[in-house]
Amino acid sequence: MTSTYSFTGPLWRWADQPGASEGGAWHFVTVPAGPSEDIRDETAGRTRGFGSVRVEVRIGATTWRTSVFPDAKSGCYVLPVKKAVRRAEDVEAGEDVTVDLTLLEDA
Repeated sequence: MTSTYSFTGPLWRWADQPGASEGGAWHFVTVPAGPSEDIRDETAGRTRGFGSVRVEVRIGATTWRTSVFPDAKSGCYVLPVKKAVRRAEDVEAGEDVTVDLTLLEDA
């Protein structure tokens, strides 16, 4: 079974990268607690390195494949949003983005 989750949340910048410029720093969207719990339950025993889960994501008109990663501090997954996507969708840290996230079978 392939599950898809839709949510809206702020794009945020990981600030703990010495020497990283604003454009070169990692940016993420946090997957809300409910979907994060569902993803954890659905992928139990089949995660990848660092507990990551393979996903297909759509923000606006841009679709790509990546992984979500568990965040120990929040207990939720975080979705990295690469620079090419941020440029294509004209979004910056602090702005809300709407995400459609689909778990891949090889999660």
